[in-house]
Order: sequence, then C-alpha cells, then structure tokens
Amino acid sequence: MKKNLIDCLVERGFVDQITSEDLKTHLDTPRKVYAGFDPTADSLHLGNLIPVMGLAWFQKFGHTPVAIVGGGTGRIGDPSGKSNERPLLSDEILDHNVRCLEQFFHKILPAKNPKPMVINNNDWLGKFSLIGFLRDVAKLFRVGPMLAKESVRARIQSEEGMSFTEFSYQIMQAYDFAHLNQKYGVTIQLGASDQWGNITAGTEYNRKIGGETIYGLTFPLLTRSDGKKFGKSEEGAIWLSANKLSPYQFYQHLVRFPDADVIKMLKMLTFLDMEEIREIERQMPTAEPNFAQKRLAKEVTLFVHGEEGLEAALRVTEGIAPGSEAKLTGSVLRELASDMPHAKFLSDDAVGQKYVDLVVKAGLLPSKSEAVRLIKNGGAYLNNEKITDPAYMISTADLIDGSFLLLSAGKKKRMLISVV
Repeated sequence: MKKNLIDCLVERGFVDQITSEDLKTHLDTPRKVYAGFDPTADSLHLGNLIPVMGLAWFQKFGHTPVAIVGGGTGRIGDPSGKSNERPLLSDEILDHNVRCLEQFFHKILPAKNPKPMVINNNDWLGKFSLIGFLRDVAKLFRVGPMLAKESVRARIQSEEGMSFTEFSYQIMQAYDFAHLNQKYGVTIQLGASDQWGNITAGTEYNRKIGGETIYGLTFPLLTRSDGKKFGKSEEGAIWLSANKLSPYQFYQHLVRFPDADVIKMLKMLTFLDMEEIREIERQMPTAEPNFAQKRLAKEVTLFVHGEEGLEAALRVTEGIAPGSEAKLTGSVLRELASDMPHAKFLSDDAVGQKYVDLVVKAGLLPSKSEAVRLIKNGGAYLNNEKITDPAYMISTADLIDGSFLLLSAGKKKRMLISVV
C-alpha cells in the first residue's frame, strides 16, 4: 500500500497543523499546492528551505508545486514572527529581488511532470485601487478575528505597536489563496506555524465568496537546540544563493551542525528514506566525528547547488583540510579562491605580522586572545601546518607561490589570503 503524503510528512516531523483531516483523501488525486516567499532579499536562506522542501515533497507525490514570489505582499511586509515593522524596500530593489527568487525556483524545483509554476502576486495585487480593494475584498473580513490572531496581538501589545499597513497583510495573503484557487485551481497552502492565522483567513475568505473547500498545512518553526534561529549563524544568514555564499561555505555551515540537531535536519531537509536516517542515528555514537553532518551537508548542498556545486564544496574541503598531506600550490588555491572565504592584503599588512594579528585582521577570529587560545589548544594552522608558537611571525617563505596564505581555525573555519 502506497504511503499517504501526509503520513510521510508527519513521520518526518514536518507537520504542525492541517486545516482538515480531509486533506489526506483530497490528495488522492493530483492537486496544486503553493507556498509564498516575500522578496525581502535577493536570496532565500536556509530556514526558507523548509517550505521549498515541502513543495518538492508534494511534487514527488504527483502534485504541482506553485512558488509565489511576493512582488505585491513584499511591498507591505509580513508582521508574523516580527517584533518590529520591516523597512519598506524601493521598487527597484524589490524588482531585483523578485527576479533573483524566480530564477532560484526555476533552478531548484525539477522541471519535470508535474511541472512547477512560479508566479508573482503583484500581477493581481498591483492592479487593485484602494477603494476597489476595500469594497471588494476587505469588506468580508471582521476586525475581531483579525485582532485575535497571535501575530497581531503580540505586536499590538508591544511598544512600537502595529501600522494599519502591516495589519492589512493578512487580507492580502488571504486574497492570494482565493485568487490562486479561482484562477489556477490551487487548493493547498503551505507555511510555517506562525502563518496559521493568515492561511485560515484565506480558507474562510474563499468560503465566504462561495469557493470550494481549500486546505492549509503548517510546519513547525524550527530553532536549534542551542536556541538560535534556524537559518542563521554567527556570521549571519546562511544564504542559498551561490552569489552570496559559496557552495563550500554553505557545505561547511551544515557540517558544523550540532549532533543534537542533525537527525531532525536529515528528516526535514533531505529526501533520505526514514530507515536510512534511523540507521545513521544508530551509527552516530561509534562513527567518526561529523559522520551524520557530512551526509546532511552532501544531500542539502546537492539539492541547493547541484552536482557542480557539491563537487566544488568537496574539492575545497578535501584540498585544504588542516593537516592534509595534499600539496598546496598556487594553481590549486587560485581555482579554490571563488569557492571559499577570501581576502586580499598588501604585502606589508601580511608579511612580518604575527599569526595571531593576521587571523583577527582577516576576520577569521574576533580577537587576539581567541587566536592565542586556539594555538594553545592545537587548532591553529597556516598552510595546513599546525602553529604552536603564539609569537609566530609570517614570512615570505610562508607565501605559497609568492601570493597565498591559507589560515585555518580548527578543521572547519578557513580563510584564503591573497597577498598583493
């Protein structure tokens, strides 16, 4: 008996709430499912990959994924999960971000049957006049239920409060759902748990205008075991675009995931069979360090950056591993420069400087005291050779091919320095 999609997602910890148990039987025939992505930046980050995976799972089960890029809603800003109002972006920046996200979805969602759809909601929201929207759409919404939604209630009680602009966001998202149902036959919306109120506003609005029953599914908001927001790191957002974060850097972020989080991420962010994930979990206590993380990094990097991106990430990882026997040459490092953190220094700013000063200037470590501590703990490397003396000075003899220095903090953080 073929496993039901909802049962599959529940087993992977992917489901927080669904609007009706009837969704299971609704999915017995091919449907269209959408998730919305506002263009607040020209790239999504790792946290956004969860709804992308949701669309991909629906596609695997024979349903059509519909990625909505919020060229219209992005001009307002979703207040859900935000303690402050988003700064409004200019039309030029928004249009650029929309184009970048559209390209991303065309690349990441397989162009097979059922073929994905990528749509900009400004195509219909941008045509409304204020009076037309208030008369034809907003009239069917009641302020009481809108105020009761958690995202609204929390903001209204805050010091900053909430503008009417943001307050109206849920009406726009609700209208999106109904419009997509009427024009494209979309019957399911995916979103994070903080989108529940906006999703149910759409299902209720569609009922009021006499539309068919439409469904919502939310997945849990993910935080790491250390309380940090999923998709963020100490260095900032873990971007999905290779223009903002190289495949190597992306791979390394995943390899650094804590043991406490890696099995959950394998369930949420990969297509690995659950039995294989359970086997990985069984092997973790006796396997080599980062055994499960390496599998996570491989699978997710392959999905986001393709075969070429994964090969680049592995090539850099293997070629510059601290303590590696591999010979570092100028030609190898030039090839790897675009795939890893890279900085340029004038010769006088590198040669003749202490190692502890250079790693701080390069941004590899935040302070000299941390650099000294790293050396004492045996985690400091220069050109794959361990540094044991805190007073070590960089000399011209350290320059590979007269041009490069490879700094490493532990086995995961690396920085290539070009000396000019």
